[in-house]
Amino acid sequence: MVPRKMSCIAAMSSKNRGIGKDGKLPWRLRSEMKYFTRITTDVKNEGKQNAVIMGRKTWESIPAKHLPLAGRLNVVLSKTMSSVPEGVLLCPDLNEAMDVLSKAPYDQSIEHVFITGGYGVYKEAMNMPNLHRLYLTEVHMDVECDTFYPSFDKEDFNVISDLDVPEKMQEEKGIKFKYFVFEKKEAVCNE
Repeated sequence: MVPRKMSCIAAMSSKNRGIGKDGKLPWRLRSEMKYFTRITTDVKNEGKQNAVIMGRKTWESIPAKHLPLAGRLNVVLSKTMSSVPEGVLLCPDLNEAMDVLSKAPYDQSIEHVFITGGYGVYKEAMNMPNLHRLYLTEVHMDVECDTFYPSFDKEDFNVISDLDVPEKMQEEKGIKFKYFVFEKKEAVCNE
């Protein structure tokens, strides 16, 4: 069975690839959060939804009033958690989660799979053959971080245009940021 494709989505500092500080985002950019929600929620096929896969620390960093992330199948990766809210999947690791999502009923109901953090989940996803795209927002801000997006060889990817992704530099509260979509040159996967 060829594994289904997945994408990583993250906002990172353009200076040091920083994605977090003390379990929180290092910036508050409303329009970037709306972009994240739109990209991970919107589907092309009626009756389907997307899945968002995150590690336990990422799950715990989201304010309770926003959990689970609406309009998406939430998948939490943890070997220590014993329960999650109804409708949320709990898997011990990324391979298990992708295996579950490749079988009924999810093989027919999930349109796309997004990896939403943190570092360890991104790092594992970056090394999987079914990684398809990286939706990366480069935030032009020098900010102290303790969590970083894994480094990767840009030669393995093409920067592509996506009609759903603005191409121009964005700005909010004096902070500039730009959206990029990297598509892996040789991803091995199904829709």
